[in-house]
Amino acid sequence: MALEVEHKFLLSSDAWRNEIDHSVYYKQGYLSGSPLSSVRVRISDSQAWLNIKSATIGTARHEFEYEIPLADANTILDELCHKPVIEKQRHFVHHQGHVWEIDEFTGDNAGLIVAEIELSQIGEYFAKPAWIGLEVTDDLRYYNNNLCKNPYKNWN
Repeated sequence: MALEVEHKFLLSSDAWRNEIDHSVYYKQGYLSGSPLSSVRVRISDSQAWLNIKSATIGTARHEFEYEIPLADANTILDELCHKPVIEKQRHFVHHQGHVWEIDEFTGDNAGLIVAEIELSQIGEYFAKPAWIGLEVTDDLRYYNNNLCKNPYKNWN
């Protein structure tokens, strides 16, 4: 059983752009969401995954991920997932022994940029870069499965 330990943050500046190691484009959709879990399909380049996460809000939750055929993932995204599908460019930035994943959303969530850090255990120390702003780990609006239901373009 996998346990994801993650923190989400807004950004206080664009200085992170000068520190990007590499970037990857993701397209993902949600098949279901319940009070207990979410089920999504994600495509990146020529790979695809089925992902199941517990709906627990906070820094730690269960996560299971399985590679699936790309053709299947495209059909699932096109025909079975809730709309809008989430599209984003994920930028990877290394900072003091950790990797920050900065999601720059497009489509219905254009304009939203969120930084995430995954840790190996609850309570693990991590250094915050100067460009990290407000922590939003506990704010439901910033979870991808909720951005599908209430896109950033609809926020006031």
